[in-house]
Amino acid sequence: MIPSAQGKRPMSLKVLFDNPPGLIGVVLLVMLLGIAVFAPQLSPYNPDERVGRPFQRPGEGHLLGTNDIGQDILSEIIWGTRASLTIGVVTGMLVTVAGTTVGLVAGCTGGTVDSLLMRFTDLVLIIPFLPLMILLAAFLGPSFYNLMLVIAVLMWARPARIIRSQVLTLRCRTYVEAARAAGASSGRIMVRHILPGVLPLAVAQFVMSASMAILIEASLSFLGLGDPVQKSWGSILYYAQARGAFLTGAWLWWVLPPGLLITLTVMGFAMTGFALDRYVNPRLNRRQVCG
Repeated sequence: MIPSAQGKRPMSLKVLFDNPPGLIGVVLLVMLLGIAVFAPQLSPYNPDERVGRPFQRPGEGHLLGTNDIGQDILSEIIWGTRASLTIGVVTGMLVTVAGTTVGLVAGCTGGTVDSLLMRFTDLVLIIPFLPLMILLAAFLGPSFYNLMLVIAVLMWARPARIIRSQVLTLRCRTYVEAARAAGASSGRIMVRHILPGVLPLAVAQFVMSASMAILIEASLSFLGLGDPVQKSWGSILYYAQARGAFLTGAWLWWVLPPGLLITLTVMGFAMTGFALDRYVNPRLNRRQVCG
């Protein structure tokens, strides 16, 4: 019988509950996820319909007032939660899968394959991030899916580097050597014995990637490169800036709420990610890397 992975502490929710910032981050994310899931029930109006006077101040019937064409801003923000979190989660998954795959293959294979993959990864890492992202977003056109694709294409390299470093610490473990001596194929060793060891780190990378994806989407949408028909926090900020929110004083209820939600969401992901990172980051573990 081929031995399985040993010596790796199982990850559990106790990791977060023992870390107050991590627990706060989880609570924030759960609350935002609840808003996104129950957006139809929580939204007082259809966010695409005119339900009041333009630039109506917050008050009875419109807790956050209305925008320049009379749409309820609270309803826009609630539905924007769903769009922004979707971009964060889906993009984070794409980045994590791509980075984990490259890191696994490079670290387990070694030699020429490892060198080629890591040189390509280094090339992606040194390319100016923001200018290229703006260029690609403008070239592909304003689309919800194009945004996710652009962000994922340019963000996978860092997780790939981190996952590879973890793979290098695992491939010389006793249980991996025993599996190799027992005749297990490289693919089986990679999937059965090394992948479980890097999954906790991949989860931490997913959390951080999702956080960055939400922030980048908001930035690109604010620059007018987002989907114009999709309600997201970034698109709300874009229309607020373009339609006179700062000139009329409406920024108090049109700009601040989505801006604060973006901040809270990034903080939630960041605190959760840091709690996980302290647990699984290979830089915090003194392990010998085999050649």
